[in-house]
This record gives sequence, C-alpha cells and structure tokens, in this order.
Amino acid sequence: MSSIKRPAAALDVLRNLPRVSLENLRPEAGSKLKEKQRGRGRYGGNRSGRGHKVRIQRGPQYQPLSLKRLQYLIDVGRLDPRQPIDLTQLVNARALTVQPLKRDFGVQLVDEGAELFSAKINIEVQRASEAAIAAVERNGGVLTNSFYDPISLGILIKPVAFFQRGQPIPRRMLPGEDMVPYYTDPAARGYLAHAEQVHQARLDLAQRYGYVLPDLSRDQLFHMLSSRKDPRQIFFGLSPGWVVNMADKKILKPTDEKILRYYGS
Repeated sequence: MSSIKRPAAALDVLRNLPRVSLENLRPEAGSKLKEKQRGRGRYGGNRSGRGHKVRIQRGPQYQPLSLKRLQYLIDVGRLDPRQPIDLTQLVNARALTVQPLKRDFGVQLVDEGAELFSAKINIEVQRASEAAIAAVERNGGVLTNSFYDPISLGILIKPVAFFQRGQPIPRRMLPGEDMVPYYTDPAARGYLAHAEQVHQARLDLAQRYGYVLPDLSRDQLFHMLSSRKDPRQIFFGLSPGWVVNMADKKILKPTDEKILRYYGS
C-alpha cells in the first residue's frame, strides 16, 4: 500500500509548488560571479580601466590599375589615347575609384597584361612599376609619376563640382620630404626630375628590356606626347589662378601682377 501512496504524495507536493515564471527564476547559487566595477577608483576615469585606443594612421595608398584594364578602356573607347590621360580621364572612364578622405593618393600602374599592351599614350599616374613604364615607352608612349596633395587630388577627380563653385584653380602643393626622392628620380619618371636625366633613363630602360626606343620628335602625335604639367598645375591646359565659368563657358584669367606672382610656379 505504501508504494501506492508515494505517487499521490508527490503529486500533492507538485500542486503546492509555485508556478515557474520569469518572476521566480533565480540563478543557481555560486554560478554567477560578482562583476568587477571599473572606472570608479580613486581617480575615477571614463574609460572603465580599458585605457585609450591607439589610432594607427595608415600611410598613403594607391589604387592599382593594370595595363590589361587600361588597354581594354582604350579599346572600347572610354579613354582617348590621342589626348593626355590623367586621373580626371581615368575616373570618368570608371577605371577606378579614388577616395582622398580614405588616404588614397592616386593610382599605381601595374604591369599585369604588359605583353598585350599596344597603345601609344601620354599618361600621368602617381606610381608605376618598372615593367609598366617599359611597356608604355616601348610603344612610343610617355609616363610621368606626379604627386597631388589631398585638396588638389579631390579637385582633379571631380573637376565639374569644383568649377561650379566659381573658385580660382589652386596651386598644386609639392610632395612631403619623404616623397621627394621618388618624385625627383628620373628612373621612376618623377615629375620633378630633370628632363635630360629622364631621357637618359628612358634609353637605359630600353636597353635593359631589349627594345628600341621610338623617336618622339618624329611622331605625328609629338605635341600631345610631349605635353606635361607644371609642378604647380592640376589640369592639362588650365593654369593656377584661372576661373572656369561653367554657366557662360568662359575661362577668366587674372591680370593683376601680385595674383600672377602668387599663382606662378
């Protein structure tokens, strides 16, 4: 008989127990550690004892552009090889995206597709590999590596937005001390290198890569191929201090001597 009474007693106990709900749930004793309070010590503080996060600044970065991609953009007509090519043309052709606010300093031409590259161009980039330079010059082209400060870079990649503001074109700033060796190096085709040294470097590279350097002076496109910006110039054909009036389609040029001296190189 006792075996029959035990289940009945157990049921009575269950009936008298409170219903399980969120209000009566409790963690098991000893299962939860007491949380250590932070940032409330002798000197207080608002970082809760975790210190200050160190923000690591990234160095300049350059968006890669391959010779294969460059040849494709020329073949489909998105780039005109009969005109000098710089970041304005490259961005308009959707070759790449440059974001100065994210420390993009321009484009780096890489030699992927060098064996297929056949265009004759005058191109300005910010960095280029030796093999990429050789591929451009082998076809009778010209490559220049030029520095742009963030403000000038932003204007170069979005010229229409800048022109609509009706402001004078600013002077391009010179590179920082750490970048000067690269942009004065004729082997790198730096825009601050002496023209005679660049010419000799072109001959040396042709000899090293085993091709005959074409004579630019005899080329029908000599004027285009020899076009080069002043170190203070942002746009081909437009000088610092000029104002481009988009509404009237006019270019306003300063005449005051002080202004001319200020914007002069």
